[in-house]
Parts: sequence; structure tokens; C-alpha cells
Amino acid sequence: MYNSIVLVKQVPDTANISGKVMKDDGTVNRAKLPAIFNHEDKVALELALQVKERYGGKVTAITMGPPRASDILRECLYLGADEAYLISDRKFAGADTLATSYVLCEAIKKIGDYHFIFAGRQAIDGDTAQVGPQTAEKLDIPQITYTEEIIEVSEGKVKARKKIDGGYEIIECKLPVLLTVLKDAVQPRPFSAKRVMAFKGAKSLMDLEKLTEENSLLYIDKLTHEYEGRGLYIKTLTMDDLKLEDDRCGVKGSPTKVYKVESVVLAGGGHKKVEATKESLGELIDQLMSDHIFG
Repeated sequence: MYNSIVLVKQVPDTANISGKVMKDDGTVNRAKLPAIFNHEDKVALELALQVKERYGGKVTAITMGPPRASDILRECLYLGADEAYLISDRKFAGADTLATSYVLCEAIKKIGDYHFIFAGRQAIDGDTAQVGPQTAEKLDIPQITYTEEIIEVSEGKVKARKKIDGGYEIIECKLPVLLTVLKDAVQPRPFSAKRVMAFKGAKSLMDLEKLTEENSLLYIDKLTHEYEGRGLYIKTLTMDDLKLEDDRCGVKGSPTKVYKVESVVLAGGGHKKVEATKESLGELIDQLMSDHIFG
């Protein structure tokens, strides 16, 4: 059996980003945008679930983010993950890839008992493709990036296909290993209706704390115990739980600074009508070739 940890992220829907949702410091005001499950991370989860189905083991989904990030952890449970962890603390806010990978590394060490770590190649809100590789480096384990397929797992080794320019490589690697996955590696499965019904009530520590704030008759310790007993508790790890160094988290631990933010507006220009004649079409093709649009 092979256990997998999957790094997932709730991201702002970048199709709706404009200057109005940018803060003065160059970061995105995520509260003003709808949040979605980063697609490449969902593909990574599917690959982990396929490994579980072929070889046995369990799949654990983890995310670092604000309390509302528990939404995608419920989605992970709907899709087939066995357990989920929310890594959340106000002191994590403003983290770049260096600080994020540090927190994820320490969380993975605390969870332990893994053979694979899966992650999407990159998140649509950053496009850096750095968190996965940086996490592998901090854990001191090998990594396979741009993974397209898990070919075989046996005798403590994995054989995977990795995309490269102009083709692919077949790589054999000892476990444990971190793999970053391409968006078209596999097709994520739909939610299981049975699992949706089973886990729609799953809640994190922050969710339960909110319930106690709204109802003075509820107590957090009793609620947590109740949800754990029903298998509906999304485990929560804070900075204190992980015993992290303050100066390596959040803004303090993030050397990356945004130099400038510009709002680019695409506007249509002039147009030229092309007659439906052989001569006009020939002129259009010549113009496209001269502009190096094709040819």
C-alpha cells in the first residue's frame, strides 16, 4: 500500500481580476473574487486516487489558506480523499512561495506516513510553479515535475512519464517522491453523490468556532469531539501546532515583493472587410503571412 498527500489550493477566479481587486501592496484582495479549486491540483488529486485504487493506501488532502479554504477540502472528500487538513493562521497571510513551501513542509512532516506527494504544476493565481519543487527540496526528497502518467509502482520505486520539450522521458525514482502534475495528465472524476451526502457537513476548527460564537450553548471541545467521532472533522493546523519560526512565515518570511501592478485593457482596433472572392482571400493570406501570424 502507498499513502499519498496531495497539495491543493483554493484560488481566486482569475477570469474576474481587474485593477479594482488589487491592493496597494500589489497583492490580490481575494475576498472580492469568487474562489475555485485550482484545476491542476484537482488533476493531481485524481492521479493520487488512481494510485490508491491500483495499489491500496490512503489519500490525504492538505491546503494552506484562510478558513473558507475548507470548501475545497470538502470537495476533496467528495472526490475520494480519505482525510483532509486545513493549514490556517493569520500569520501566514501574504506568504510567497518560499514561506508557503516552508509551512507546507512542516505540515507534511507532522502528518507523516507518506510515499507520494502530489501537487499541480502551478496555481493560476501565481503561475510560478515553485511551491512543489521548493517543498521537495525542504523535505530533502526527490521530485518529478511535469508528470503525465504513473506507469508503475513496485519495490519502493515509481516509474513515471514526464513531459519535456519535443517529447517525454520515462523516469524511475525511489520513494518517497514529490510529483507535480500537468493539467491534462488525467480527467478528474465527478463528485460521488454518496460521498457528497456523507461529507457535506464536514467542518474545520474555524467552522466549529463560528458555530460556538453564534450559539452560546455549544462548546468547542465537545463539538470537535463529536465531529471527530462522526468522521466529519477537517483537521486544522495553526502556526502554534506546527511550532514554526515567526520570521519564516507570511510577509516576514517572503522576500518576493511586487514591484508594479498594471491593469491591462484589451480594446478592439480597426477592421477590414474581406470580400468572398478568390482574390480577396489571397490578399488576406498574404497579409497574415507578412505579419507572421501564420506561415
